[in-house]
Amino acid sequence: MSAALRQLLWFLIAGTRGGPNRARILETLHGRPCNANQLSEILGLDYRTVRHHLGLLERNGLVKQPAGKEYAAPYFLTAYLEANYSMFEEVRRGLPRSGGSDR
Repeated sequence: MSAALRQLLWFLIAGTRGGPNRARILETLHGRPCNANQLSEILGLDYRTVRHHLGLLERNGLVKQPAGKEYAAPYFLTAYLEANYSMFEEVRRGLPRSGGSDR
């Protein structure tokens, strides 16, 4: 299963234009849970852009909202990604440290 996660991370983080911003979101959530508005402020990204990336990360099983879809409900990394966070860090090391494009 870790090979599938590695491939998913390479696609979502290194293989697409929005990957650097998705990486920044995952790094931030690794430090503490945040809602979309908090992420937008912390990362200096448009709220809609953050929501777009969170939706993609959620659909791929990397983040979740245990409190449900309530407004301001925080996002967390899934237990699966937490357990394999070193794999994310390995992929992340292959990217430039800049934030990248808005999407």
